[in-house]
Amino acid sequence: MQEDSALDALEEERSRLLIVDDSELNRALLANIFQQSYEIQEAENGREGLALILSEQDTLSAVLLDVVMPEMNGLQVLHAMKDEGLIGKIPVFLITAESSEAVMQEAYALGVMDVISKPVVPYIVQRRVDSIVELFSARRELGRTVHLQQNRLLHQAQQLAKMSFGMVEALSTTIEFRSDESGEHVRRIHHITEYLLKHTDMGKGLSQEEITLIAMASIMHDVGKISIPDAILNKPGRLTPEEYEIMKTHTNKGAELLSRIPQMRDNPTYPYAYDIALHHHERWDGRGYPEGLVGDQISSWAQIVSLADVYDALVSKRCYKNALGVDEALAMIREGQCGAFNPKLLDCFFRVEPEIRQLYIAQA
Repeated sequence: MQEDSALDALEEERSRLLIVDDSELNRALLANIFQQSYEIQEAENGREGLALILSEQDTLSAVLLDVVMPEMNGLQVLHAMKDEGLIGKIPVFLITAESSEAVMQEAYALGVMDVISKPVVPYIVQRRVDSIVELFSARRELGRTVHLQQNRLLHQAQQLAKMSFGMVEALSTTIEFRSDESGEHVRRIHHITEYLLKHTDMGKGLSQEEITLIAMASIMHDVGKISIPDAILNKPGRLTPEEYEIMKTHTNKGAELLSRIPQMRDNPTYPYAYDIALHHHERWDGRGYPEGLVGDQISSWAQIVSLADVYDALVSKRCYKNALGVDEALAMIREGQCGAFNPKLLDCFFRVEPEIRQLYIAQA
């Protein structure tokens, strides 16, 4: 992966050791100790050293820092590094002849990894620095691994979500084709449901994740129609009372079907899909079916899908009717000719209907 290569390259570049000391002799001594393992950079005072630390922070393995220097001393450099959030990213070793307890306490309090006294013993200083550098390298490698795993898990989760939506949409579209629909009906219901939840008070209190799940669940609202005979489902004229009673069973059948699919029960859309399939023909005044629920006994998402379903049925061509004009459809909904709806839902719907209408214009 491209990200893997970038991180590998960054790790390979982190092989520089910065020596900050005003003594040329000390810098040469330390450079001689570490030149076989690191690319050496040098600075002769604290200000120059800090500038290099800030500009080369992603490539430095460690910093060897003197305390007593002109322009800016070692403790001042540590303070500046702490302010920039660099102390935990780059190990710093204080190498000094100043061995007072106050200096050491302040250095350790600022986050220095070790205080090494001058004159240095080559093999001791090399061992102490290398050990800490290896520890930091291992920590970065662990962080890198965790980061890559998190990205892969996120990618897998996104792919599973796409697959789940694809399976749900495929089943719903199959049912739409049975009823001589193009499959666009379920996509429009998804769009209207999502739009009302995102852009009106009907979605108040819901998280973005919940809105996404409800919108996905909405396309399963008519899944129960798979149990309705073709002669009734595609009848070009008005249904008889007996046929209408059979058609009404698609709500119970839909909920039952969803409950019998193990993969669906494990899907986070399931509780919304089950509720919507069962209750999207309920009405605010209790005159809907199958349970005759009243008012807020009907979930807000089932109410939204119910209104979206009615609106889409009115303005779309069906086997039993031609499409109505939008103004005529809105008048029928407003006058209650299609059943009673939540007044708050109607207010929200009429406020954003001009935007929803654009979906139909785009598909015309």
